[in-house]
Amino acid sequence: MKPDDVAKGRSAVGSEAGTAALHAAAVPGAVTRVARAGATLRPAAPFLIALIIWWGAWALLRPPDIILVPPNKVFSALLDLVRQGLLDAFIKVSLERLARGVLVGILIGVPVGWLLGLNEDVSRAAEPILRFFNAVSGIAWLPLMILWFGFSERTISAIIVYTMAFPVIFNTMLGVSTIPNRLPNACRTLGAGSLRIIKDVYVPGSFPSVMTGFRLGIGYGWRALIAGEFVVGGGGLGFLIFNARTQGNIAEVMGGMIVLGLLWLMIDRLILSSVEQNIIGRWGLMRT
Repeated sequence: MKPDDVAKGRSAVGSEAGTAALHAAAVPGAVTRVARAGATLRPAAPFLIALIIWWGAWALLRPPDIILVPPNKVFSALLDLVRQGLLDAFIKVSLERLARGVLVGILIGVPVGWLLGLNEDVSRAAEPILRFFNAVSGIAWLPLMILWFGFSERTISAIIVYTMAFPVIFNTMLGVSTIPNRLPNACRTLGAGSLRIIKDVYVPGSFPSVMTGFRLGIGYGWRALIAGEFVVGGGGLGFLIFNARTQGNIAEVMGGMIVLGLLWLMIDRLILSSVEQNIIGRWGLMRT
């Protein structure tokens, strides 16, 4: 064999080895990209299944429009609302009402829950009445609120504050009262003052329960808001749905329902869950 042939053979083998190495290096990267795409699309899978079932049920049964419409009509109705600028306006009104009610509910709920939770006897005495008011939904108070405040903005605000405050009070109280006494006592023996104990023991120790109260309260407040807008009106997504019902426009009714669910999912996952995870990471709290 000539030297040139040997050199060519070595060059070919080297080229093949380099190509194989590149392919081997590319495989893990491709697998990672596929895994990331799968993780991104996984939450959408149940919605796609529900959409397919919805469309299949409509195609199979062909019910009248007053009972069920296909997804394309619902999305078309939502697009019409977007073009008219109505959907954005309704969403803005509802979110502003929710934000005001949630802020007041938190400002009331957290301090009251803390005061109740710091004393074991007081928290034990307060637990039954708090459970009672938690069981009576804000919607049940709506007739009384209308009698007290009329068909006004105050009625909707009062309903949201009520449904937000009691879960926050109850869960904050539980979070504070269930912190073992040995933890603040140990801090006191090391010379820590009251403010340091509150900062390093009570705040991080009660946070998971407080956050549970936030999420429950905001969820209840969201439902109460929509119910209030049904009855009181004055704009908002609840008004949109109820007004479409009076016109027999089931496409707008279903579209409003979809927007309600998606908005709450975004609030819970993008805002509440992010805040919770950030504070857990900051304080070193661990989920078990």
